[in-house]
Amino acid sequence: MPPKTPEDPEQNPYDLLEISQEATEAEIRTAYRTRSLKVHPDRNRNDPNAAQKFHALTTASTLLLDPLRRLALDAQLRLQAAKKQRFASYDNKRKAMVSELEEREKEFKKARMAKEQERTARESENMRIREEGRRMREQREKELELQELERQCARTKPELNGIVEEEFLAPPPPSDLDTTIRIKYALSSYPALSTASALTAHLRRYGEIDEGTVVMSQKAKKSKKSKGLVDGEMIVTALVPFNQLGAAFAVVSSAESLKERGMDVAWAGGSEPPILGWLRERGELGGPAANRAEPLPTKPTPEGTTFGSFPSSFPALDDVAPPPPPAAKAGIDYESLTLLRMREAERARLEKEILEAEAAEGG
Repeated sequence: MPPKTPEDPEQNPYDLLEISQEATEAEIRTAYRTRSLKVHPDRNRNDPNAAQKFHALTTASTLLLDPLRRLALDAQLRLQAAKKQRFASYDNKRKAMVSELEEREKEFKKARMAKEQERTARESENMRIREEGRRMREQREKELELQELERQCARTKPELNGIVEEEFLAPPPPSDLDTTIRIKYALSSYPALSTASALTAHLRRYGEIDEGTVVMSQKAKKSKKSKGLVDGEMIVTALVPFNQLGAAFAVVSSAESLKERGMDVAWAGGSEPPILGWLRERGELGGPAANRAEPLPTKPTPEGTTFGSFPSSFPALDDVAPPPPPAAKAGIDYESLTLLRMREAERARLEKEILEAEAAEGG
């Protein structure tokens, strides 16, 4: 963008270059060269205004070397000179009037600017008040929502407490392995317990057992001396499902005494069924919450003794009783056939679990 024509007399291009208005183009170039060498920033490093002076000289030279712009500048300078001469010819009264008009114009401009600033400040204040009102309204709405939420929580808290209490008191879901135990023993310690029917008869004193779902596996012990076992002897692993949970619990509760006799007993699932913990909390297994007037029901054994579901009343495992003769099979209806197939599927699954467990122990 070309530099503007200086209106301030101090910025008169002719005065900056120290030439007259009748100077030729060659005189302008010569004057610019002479003056620029004197004020050049490289030669005046200690002058902080050297760059500004050099720029003013360059602007003045560029303007005067443009014929059309120089023509406009000369006309402006002539008008300024005529105005100054005309003002000088005024008497004191007219000079005072002109000065008063100029002062009034300045005051008017100042008042208009102040009024504009006041309007801008008023709009800013109104905007601030509107924003503050909006913020307070949103905060009040949030407080009302929070109060409504607290009231709803207070109304639903008793219901939630009842639901939580019901869920806490609800028994855990049943599992297929709740009544199944895992037994492991050396065949040399119990030579008579080589078949599922014999093992069923041996454990039937604790409770009824579905002989058809008993899974038994025999495997030679590898070269690993532990638990008093001899290398190469046969180890029997069996999964025995009882019909009732109390019978399975009775066998597992006597695991220590059975282990002394060479038989390891544990839950088939690897841990105690959750339903036993629920029963224990309700005092159904003789825990601290139990307060019964009558003892747990007992079942007579073939020898005529009775025992409950606690280790103190469990019978000792003596000689193995002979297996009972198989009952005569009546006609099988559809329901019995379906139950038989389900038992066979459960037996196949338990056999698979035993094989996988033995493979993991062997590895």
